[in-house]
Amino acid sequence: MSSEMEKLLPHRAPFLFVDRLEDVSEEGCTGYRKYTDDDFFFKGHFPEYPVVPGVLLVEAMAQCGGAGLKKQTNEDGLFFLASIEKAKFRRQVRPGDEVRMEIVNERISGMMIKQKGKAFVGDEMAAEASWMCIMKKAE
Repeated sequence: MSSEMEKLLPHRAPFLFVDRLEDVSEEGCTGYRKYTDDDFFFKGHFPEYPVVPGVLLVEAMAQCGGAGLKKQTNEDGLFFLASIEKAKFRRQVRPGDEVRMEIVNERISGMMIKQKGKAFVGDEMAAEASWMCIMKKAE
């Protein structure tokens, strides 16, 4: 994991799911995560046919969106998922796959952030969802 992501996100291994960001703007960002055989969840999901859990793809997109906002605004605080909507899983993500996450900022107001995203392996959509985060100052 890059030290840039550790500066932008409070998450740490094994729960940091963004390797790098590109194209960060007020509209959103694009981020990447390469999944490997070493990822902890493959040992149990599923050992004979390892697949990234769908909820972790949504978590990765939310982390990507949070990192993009942090890089764009340098906001000091923690982002907590408050809701997840319209999650759909369209393609399995397996060890060796690199996921490209395209995140759109729908609304940013005060302590509330509304985003949506799509996760791709190559040109194939693997997952999509929208979510809301609440920002809270670290105490």
